[in-house]
Amino acid sequence: MSNEMQLKLIQTYELVCNYFDKNPQWKFIRLSNNNQPTQFTDQEAVAIYFFVGHYQKYSKIKDIYNFAKHYLGDFFPNLTSYAQFNNRLNVLYPIFYDIVLDIISNNIPENAQLKTQIIDSLPIVTCKGRNRTAKVARDCTDKGFCATKNMYYYGLKLHLLAFRRKGTLPFPNKIYFSPASENDLSVPREQNWFDELSDTELFADKIYIDSDYFKPREKYIQLDLFTPVKIVKNTSECLKQRNFAANNLFSTAVSKVRQPIEAFFNWIIEKTNIQNASKVRSSNGLWLHCFGKLAIACLYFIF
Repeated sequence: MSNEMQLKLIQTYELVCNYFDKNPQWKFIRLSNNNQPTQFTDQEAVAIYFFVGHYQKYSKIKDIYNFAKHYLGDFFPNLTSYAQFNNRLNVLYPIFYDIVLDIISNNIPENAQLKTQIIDSLPIVTCKGRNRTAKVARDCTDKGFCATKNMYYYGLKLHLLAFRRKGTLPFPNKIYFSPASENDLSVPREQNWFDELSDTELFADKIYIDSDYFKPREKYIQLDLFTPVKIVKNTSECLKQRNFAANNLFSTAVSKVRQPIEAFFNWIIEKTNIQNASKVRSSNGLWLHCFGKLAIACLYFIF
């Protein structure tokens, strides 16, 4: 391994150790007789996952382990078996979510437009097909439909509220996972995301249109929702034709502002393969897949 990659490995391990030092409560995640291992530590397991996932872009735990076994033996001489390594990471999945929240909270870039935000969702697929039935992680997943891909699937849905950055990818503000069947609007509404957006312009898809909900917020907290124009049912053909040009221009303008969040999702998929969760075999494994892949993507905001 080159000197440059060795330096990056050391930086990654130092970063992980700093997070563990800042979060002493993590030591209680694994309540067992071996919750404080001295041979192969939790810090080493998390550092391997980050380093191999981030720099080598391996998305499968098996591939991450095999790389560490063959190329990182000098740095981690007490590396456990694959089964133990996998089980360790599955138990430690809450750590990755905490790291994601820490990174997006403390690394907001200067060009982030705090008063202009974009919201959308991304399917996380454990299996797909109209007549398929999920066999794993059924306590946290269910069946949903992705209109963008015209796809029925089982899994989760990643909800993202992000700060606009003109000319580049948006920066995450809030992140939440829900079962696939959850409506895109109901989740951020239940999490009170919109009530925190005072004096903000919010760009969203048509599914977020709910005048009864947003009208009062437009008045009291100056939250302005912009979506592509949705034709009201039973609108006369004459009125449709009369407003066609104006509606088309407005919808195009809104879509141009929204487009970077689609690019952001494509970027995460390219870097981490987060959308494909077909190989997970447990609920913990699914949460590790989601939080771990997000954390790996967030490392790009640091390094």
